[in-house]
Amino acid sequence: KYLCLLCGAVTLTVVVLCSIYGKKMIKLIPFIIGILAGYLVAMIFTIIGNVNNIDALKIIDFSVFSNIKWVPDFALIHAIKGINDFSSSAEFFKYLALIVVLYVPVAFVSFAEHIADHKNLSQIIDTNLIEDPGLHRTLLGDGIGSAVGSILGGCPNTTYGESISCVAFSRNASIITILATVIITVLVSFFGPLMAFCSSIPSCIIGGISIALYGFIASSGLQMLKGVDVTEHKNIFVISAILVVGIGGLTIRFYRFEFSPIACALTAGLLVNLLANIKTKKDIKKQEVEEQK
Repeated sequence: KYLCLLCGAVTLTVVVLCSIYGKKMIKLIPFIIGILAGYLVAMIFTIIGNVNNIDALKIIDFSVFSNIKWVPDFALIHAIKGINDFSSSAEFFKYLALIVVLYVPVAFVSFAEHIADHKNLSQIIDTNLIEDPGLHRTLLGDGIGSAVGSILGGCPNTTYGESISCVAFSRNASIITILATVIITVLVSFFGPLMAFCSSIPSCIIGGISIALYGFIASSGLQMLKGVDVTEHKNIFVISAILVVGIGGLTIRFYRFEFSPIACALTAGLLVNLLANIKTKKDIKKQEVEEQK
């Protein structure tokens, strides 16, 4: 455990040093350098552990390199083959309806995450993305990306806060750079050894990186609260619901699906916000009726 803590600390330290004191190129890739530094430390301990047969020192599982998939295992192909597993079309549509019922509420959570991420990004690049290009366009792009990603077996959500953090750390919000990164990421995903390397990265190193990533997301969220009156009760309840549920790690499992703490926190925030603004909406409607009279 102490060695894992050390690897995570090395990873975080290298990221911080590269981001603050590094030259221009170093500042663009602090996370990659941090992961490699932590991985190197973990690898040294693992090699020593393998040589001396000490399990406590074996941090990295190198067995993933013996099962490298040189040909990608496309989820879409397995999904199409899986249609034959249904005994009838009625059973297939019943299963499809279950998926829709479970995932439609998640879409509203994604909407909230999408808006929050674009507000954070707006502050970083000093441009109001909610107005230009407009929330309707960004949501449409997010929806199309999510749909295509899901069909191809990838991630069903494209507005990851971690990506926003990477833009903030590198200070590079160029559309061309981001597009080139996407293309490179897709191409290297077909390279088996690199995917095996990514799979072998210990959780302690990911933890060290996550401290920097999620810490920045949290600090960006706090900056968005500068204009919020935290002395008003309804605002306090909304903030409390999100923070306690999210930090507390509430997870809801239903059937074969699991709602993460982030999804639960966003849902709790939305519900409490709706509850807290019922009176406000009634007052606005009453005022409109009086003005019409």
